[in-house]
Amino acid sequence: MVKQLTIISGKGGTGKTTISAAFAYLAKGRAVLADADVDAPDLHLIMQPTVEKEEELYISQKAVRNEDLCTRCNICQQVCRFDAISAYDFSYYKCEGCGLCVYACPERALTLEKVLSAKAFQSTTRFGPFVHAEMTIGEGSSGRIVDEIRKQAREVAEKEEKELIVIDGSPGIGCPVIASLTGVDLALIVVEPTLSGIHDLERVLAVAQHFNTKAMVCINKYDLNLENSNQIEQFCKENNIPLAGKIPFNEIVPNSIIAGKSIFEMPPNPIADELVTIWGKIVALLELEKETTATKTQYSVR
Repeated sequence: MVKQLTIISGKGGTGKTTISAAFAYLAKGRAVLADADVDAPDLHLIMQPTVEKEEELYISQKAVRNEDLCTRCNICQQVCRFDAISAYDFSYYKCEGCGLCVYACPERALTLEKVLSAKAFQSTTRFGPFVHAEMTIGEGSSGRIVDEIRKQAREVAEKEEKELIVIDGSPGIGCPVIASLTGVDLALIVVEPTLSGIHDLERVLAVAQHFNTKAMVCINKYDLNLENSNQIEQFCKENNIPLAGKIPFNEIVPNSIIAGKSIFEMPPNPIADELVTIWGKIVALLELEKETTATKTQYSVR
């Protein structure tokens, strides 16, 4: 059965994408990578994918008016809470597709029609299959788009007999995060050693626990504030949350992003060494097929 790992955080910029790309490297072709941060995807910058298949996703709905039936009664404007419609005007980007104007129109001049919400891509990369999306400007429904990305990733994993799906999730606790968490085997929560980072950890952990998702914590840039890092470790210990590892601050990370490479494609560095340890814990917890000692030694940069 295909296992699913989601990397999430309480805020953006904590290092989710860097870690996701590193895990794709360490999986050695055994995993499908999925970018579930559909509102602001950037994993493709590192993965440099070659698109093999493209699909248009029609998920959101917008109101459409038949001008021949409209009597300009303006009831639609009276009931619309988003100021999207009036007797003579309609704002595509303000419409939330709630359908109240359609229900209220006495002349049945309004209908809801599905619109292009995003384009989904199935690609190949130097690390294996990659599923990602590009949202249409101004569109919402990111949670439902994440559902579709995960669905396609499962199909690719089953077809190509991969044992793992690595999901680069969205930051925060909103709909796309919920969509990237539900039903996965493990969530790796990436946290920074700041006071707001501790608060973010508590919030996103509560979401994972609500959906009965196992969670591990990774402290990124832990050495920037050892006091807060110790506080996070203590929190994890008190709440029986496994600590996957602590990644030190190192300029190799922004340099790798600029170069469009994973950490393991950069010169030997302590970040890669710690990620090997974290990956080993994840492999053990998910009960994936373990690499040989020789293979593990190949990853180590000590």
